[in-house]
Amino acid sequence: MRMIDDMRMRQLAPKTQVNYLRIVREFTRLLGRSPDTATVEDLRSYQLHLVDRGTSPISLNAVISGLKFFFEITLHEPGRMARMQPVRVPRTLPVVLVAATPRIARTRPRTVSKPCPCSSGPSFVSTLPGPLAPEISPIPIAA
Repeated sequence: MRMIDDMRMRQLAPKTQVNYLRIVREFTRLLGRSPDTATVEDLRSYQLHLVDRGTSPISLNAVISGLKFFFEITLHEPGRMARMQPVRVPRTLPVVLVAATPRIARTRPRTVSKPCPCSSGPSFVSTLPGPLAPEISPIPIAA
């Protein structure tokens, strides 16, 4: 009940609360006794159990977050979680579509320089065809 109150006081999202409770419940089931009696070695063994079971890095980090909340916030014992570190999540590169012809696959569209209609000075405005117009670099304007 205290963990639920701690989560409500910190205004955690309802799904986060449900997940944290599930994480502590699963840890308790595997441990076979009350989670507040767990040792640092018990926590390490649980993390190894999850790795051996093929748990994804994102799910491992969620488990670590839930247990960290329980031990550090609810029980006020941060020392037990000292050896459980978040798992590095590999970053994936986005899929990039490549154009079929070199004419379309130009890396940068050509710019066209025109005199600026707003002044009689020598300043110029670069324009790009199509939706790439917001990518124009700032142009110095002569005084």
